[in-house]
Order: sequence, then C-alpha cells, then structure tokens
Amino acid sequence: MKKLLIGMAAILLGANSAYSADLYYDPPVDPPIDPSFCAGCYLRGHLGMSNQRFKGLRQELFSAVEIHEFLDKGGFNSAPLAGLGFGYKFNNFLRADAFVEYRGKADFSALDRYGHTEPTGTVWDGTNDYDGAKSEWLLMANAYVDIGEWHGVTPYVGAGIGASRNTISHFRDINVPTQGVAYADSASTWNLAWALHAGLAFKASERLTVDLGYTYVDLGDAKTGRLKSYDGTVNNAPMHFENITSHDIKLGLRYSFQ
Repeated sequence: MKKLLIGMAAILLGANSAYSADLYYDPPVDPPIDPSFCAGCYLRGHLGMSNQRFKGLRQELFSAVEIHEFLDKGGFNSAPLAGLGFGYKFNNFLRADAFVEYRGKADFSALDRYGHTEPTGTVWDGTNDYDGAKSEWLLMANAYVDIGEWHGVTPYVGAGIGASRNTISHFRDINVPTQGVAYADSASTWNLAWALHAGLAFKASERLTVDLGYTYVDLGDAKTGRLKSYDGTVNNAPMHFENITSHDIKLGLRYSFQ
C-alpha cells in the first residue's frame, strides 16, 4: 500500500511539472536584424560658397541699334549654398549619391552703351546700367571614385548630372543719359546641369566623414521676365543670361548607417 501511494504521488508530481512547463515557457525570440541592411548607405550635407561666371547677356534690342558694346560685361558676386542628400557606398572605391542644393542670391551688375555713326564720327546715344540677382535650386545625381586612403584622408573625383532651376529677380535697366528706367519681373528657367567634383574626405569616426570639396558646375541659361519701362509704355522681350557656370567650394559631412 505504501509503495502504491508513493507511485501515485510521483505520477501526480510529474503531471503537475509538465502542466507547469506548458503554462510558463520562454517567448519566442525575434530574429536578429541583418547587420548588412543598408550597410553602404549614408546621409550627406554641405555648406559652401559659389564663384560664378557667364558667357554674356543677350537681348533683341542689342541688334536694333547701329552700334552696341559693353563697357562692363558684367558678373555675379559670390553667394552661399547649402545641400542635403542620400548616398550608397558600393565598395572601397566606388560610391554614388543624389542631393538637392539651394544656391543663394548672387548680385549682378553690367554696363553697356549704344550709338550711331555720323560723318564726324560715332555719336553715343545712351547707356544701360543693369543690376539684379540670381539664385538656383540644383538637383543632381553623382558618382565618385575614392582614390585610396592615407592616414585617414581619402582623395576622390566624381561627376554628376541633373537639373537646375535658375531664377533672375530684381532686374533693372537704368539709362542715365536719357533718364529712362526699365525693370523686369522675376522669372525661373529649368536647365540641364552637369558637374565635376574633386576633394578630400577625412574619416573623423567609424561612421562620420568630413568632406572638403570643389565642384565645377554648368547651370545652363537664365532669363528675366519681359522688360517694361517704368511708365508702362514699353514692353520688350526678356533679357537672357547665357551659359552660367560656377566654381564652388564646399565643406560637408557624411554619416554612414553601418
């Protein structure tokens, strides 16, 4: 009888343990995140200054006078720029990114004169003192080649292609000799843009890279709104700015996800 009671107790204890094991179990563990996910991805940002040039101004009235020439072909002041983007590093030598960049307003000025000839010589009829401002939004996709690493510093070269939205604003044409004043409304033009890059990248930490770069960018053309006299009696074609380019210096940061 004693042995029977001991056996039944053992069976009950075993069943209770099995029941408890069914009630209290470890929850399933989520599979670990793949450490290779977006291992080559990075965010980038940069600030810089532009140094801009252009081929020249073009307007239909230039050919309507007998003699026209520029005393000052004109040019743009330097202006700030800022950009943000996303990139991917394929290997130790090749990477690519895309960025959007705002290029701040650069002041513009130029001076021309026009006239006609008489038997006694050239007679200058007036001058045009031009001023205004230009700004851009630049969208660009780029590819780079990193040329090795020396003491944490990596030189690189690259090229990009994209689109530029060029805006001319606050344009005025003041003719002092004739006391004439004309102006144009702001106007924006989309153009194909391309760029060449070069620079030095310094690895500040495992994920953070400091980038000092130079970019030559071709922004295409730009134009004003229609030229109007201050009294509304004249409404002429826009002023065109041809072949705008820039030499940019940038300081940026790249943050790698892995």
